[in-house]
Amino acid sequence: MGTKGTTGAEGSGTGISRRSVLIGGVVTAAGTAVLARDQLKRAWWRLPGVEKPRKPGEVDYARARWTPASPSNWRRADRPDDYDIDRVVIHVTQGSFQSAVRVFQDPRHGAAAHYVVREDGHVEQMIRELDVAFHAGNRSYNERSVGIEHEGFVDRPQDFTAAMYAASARLTAAICGRYGIPVDRKHIIGHAEVPGADHTDPGKGWDWDRYMRLVRAARR
Repeated sequence: MGTKGTTGAEGSGTGISRRSVLIGGVVTAAGTAVLARDQLKRAWWRLPGVEKPRKPGEVDYARARWTPASPSNWRRADRPDDYDIDRVVIHVTQGSFQSAVRVFQDPRHGAAAHYVVREDGHVEQMIRELDVAFHAGNRSYNERSVGIEHEGFVDRPQDFTAAMYAASARLTAAICGRYGIPVDRKHIIGHAEVPGADHTDPGKGWDWDRYMRLVRAARR
């Protein structure tokens, strides 16, 4: 409700009607309640005994090897109970597999992805899917997505080997299956497609048609 001129019992001149104030109060109260419920949803697991059990070295993807990223590069959470997971974000390391693992372990780096896929198809998990990785450059997308890095350079499509495509597609299919994520380009995106992103990966050399075919086949 906007403002309008009022007369009679509601007063004179230009102002906000009593009905508008009441409705505005209800809307504000409802908005506050929604916000409080949302905050409670994202904090309830912090109570003792509520958080999902964790085991050192445990992975979410059976084919992955565990190497932990620095805690400075991710935020502890309890997804999908506190944040829904509805995206997979594809990255390219702009370097070697070893360099990506090394910088993700560096607390000064300030960023890391959940997984890194090597040219030969090896998969390294560095952050649990439960937790929020700082990988997309957008807080909302970080909270709702799983990030997968791929060894190589955006301007070298030869770096994206058949073994890498196949391994990454199996990983993405497993993530989509776990959280009910549709296998389409709206929900499986490149880093460059994240709102506000200043990165170009995975770049023009990434074969999206080939990749999506492999993900769909692995999902089936």
